[in-house]
Amino acid sequence: MRALVYESFRGPLEVRTVPDPVAPPGGVVVRVGATGVCRSDWHGWQGHDADVRLPHVPGHELAGTVEAVGAGVQRWRAGDRVTVPFVCACGRCASCVAGEQQVCQAQTQPGFTHWGSFAELVALEAADVNLVALPDALSFTVAASLGCRATTAFRAVTQVGRVRPGEWVAVHGCGGVGLSAVQVAVAAGAQVVAVDVSPGALALASSFGASVVVDARSADVVDDVREATGGGAALSLDALGSVTTCVDSVLCLRRRGRHVQVGLLPPAQGRPLVPMDRVVALELEVLGSHGMAAHAFPALLDLVAAGRLRPDLLVTREVGLDGAGAALAEVGRLPGITVVSPSAPWPSGDSSSKA
Repeated sequence: MRALVYESFRGPLEVRTVPDPVAPPGGVVVRVGATGVCRSDWHGWQGHDADVRLPHVPGHELAGTVEAVGAGVQRWRAGDRVTVPFVCACGRCASCVAGEQQVCQAQTQPGFTHWGSFAELVALEAADVNLVALPDALSFTVAASLGCRATTAFRAVTQVGRVRPGEWVAVHGCGGVGLSAVQVAVAAGAQVVAVDVSPGALALASSFGASVVVDARSADVVDDVREATGGGAALSLDALGSVTTCVDSVLCLRRRGRHVQVGLLPPAQGRPLVPMDRVVALELEVLGSHGMAAHAFPALLDLVAAGRLRPDLLVTREVGLDGAGAALAEVGRLPGITVVSPSAPWPSGDSSSKA
């Protein structure tokens, strides 16, 4: 198969021919119809994830068709249209038994613990626990855009953040996760203030229903959010993952507000000094949110089918596999989501591509 490979952190991204994966016992091989380009993939390429072993194929936001089925799989067969959470759970540990597969104690993650979906084929473990059936009407491109972003945002806003109609929700960082969070919060009846440095990202947030947008280049981001929300947000999300956005998210909360950390905070980029004095004085909640289990997907897919969530509007660029390296290197520079279609045609005679 063809796949995007890197052999050193921050090194060249090259499309080359590599051996096809084999379906593991209990698992499957999926032919990738589309895969999202995510900032988490960029962190892996930068060397910020201890699970990544070189050489490596990134990619974890995938949708496609089951190609091969391993021994012991009961629910799936070749030809089934599927997607998968970025956390593939074991189905046996205490967390999984409790229904909290997103924090599985023996989890695997395509594109991190093993080769991922920037490829024509990808192997996935524990298929009966992790695969999610896709409606025929949902394209692979839109399903891939749900990826870790819409699913993570959906659970962060509705379940972990416990959003309520009429509340003010602040979203810090309007990349794929943040824009998805804007859509989810608006669909839940909340009022949203969106914060970002990119005019294009803020324009998208407005088009998705944000009542107020705040330019994060302002010296008074926290004051701007507090003023816009009449004293502070009830729920605030750091959807980017930086020292600044994390602290700003906590500081912009009203009394008894809820901060949800969604964006990764690699230690190499510094650790935020969370204002715990304010957390105590205002009885704030500081929460983490890590993806969403496969069994929770139907509620999200129902909202998409009903037109209440429009993940298709988040897709602002589609490229073939030969464009994946450049898209990964440039992640975050353009608003919206880039989706890679590995089966898209590439120039005749071109066996490799580098970025």
